[in-house]
Amino acid sequence: MGLLGSALAENLIRAGFTVRGYDTAPERMREHEGRGGVPAHSPAAAARGATVVMTCLMTADLVRDVLLGPDGALDAAPSDAVVIDNSTVHPDASAALAVRLAARGIPMLDAPVAGSSGQARRREAPVMVGGAPEVFARCRPILDALAQRVRHVGPNGAGARAKLVINLVLGLNRLALAEGLLFGLRQGLDGRALLAILKESSAYSRAMDLKGERMIEGNFQAEGKLAQHLKDVELMLDVGHAAGAPLLATALHRQLLLAGVAGGLGDHDNSAIIAVLRSLIAAPR
Repeated sequence: MGLLGSALAENLIRAGFTVRGYDTAPERMREHEGRGGVPAHSPAAAARGATVVMTCLMTADLVRDVLLGPDGALDAAPSDAVVIDNSTVHPDASAALAVRLAARGIPMLDAPVAGSSGQARRREAPVMVGGAPEVFARCRPILDALAQRVRHVGPNGAGARAKLVINLVLGLNRLALAEGLLFGLRQGLDGRALLAILKESSAYSRAMDLKGERMIEGNFQAEGKLAQHLKDVELMLDVGHAAGAPLLATALHRQLLLAGVAGGLGDHDNSAIIAVLRSLIAAPR
């Protein structure tokens, strides 16, 4: 029930679903109850009697533990339940978990969300889904409650693979925007005027709408954390190496994200990549 999980839960509640939720942080449970959700004291309690069990966590190991560990969700879920994992995790780990659940007769979809928690809350962040087509069709009402655009992209693990591609391009868009803005600002150009002309040019990307003002203002209240994107970039490089894909710009991006996390910016919004670039300036100007 973190930044993204709470946004997805809010959408489901708004669509009329009963959502029992669990998080290790008590304040997340209070927020969930305040939105009209039902708080639970464990993953098993959240899943008891549920037709769909949804997870939104940082790593595949956490997803596996929440589903299959002690007092795990699948200890209490009905035999005809479906698992939908909205986490951004390694595609191979996601596909392996799907095989493990299938052996228990439980189908799984990997359905990561392509956008920030703010976009997800407004249903503006697309969802890409991996899994069997018939399971996708069965879960379509739930998925449509999460996002305006939902696309089935292949078998289990394909959603996780597509999410890494999207996050790669999006992260580099943010980095290019930050570098360009700082380049202009260091020459004495007005930031807002520069951002406006960038949006009107062929250099435009959605990152300008979502992160441009934040970069200029230094508003780094998190909708998607720098440290979370570093985790995603590590996954991209691992998957890219296995696939034989040259991710040269992404490797440089990793170094900048590592510097940002080491500099205490890990919990800041990922627009704080401009602050990482600023930290490389040799002397104030």
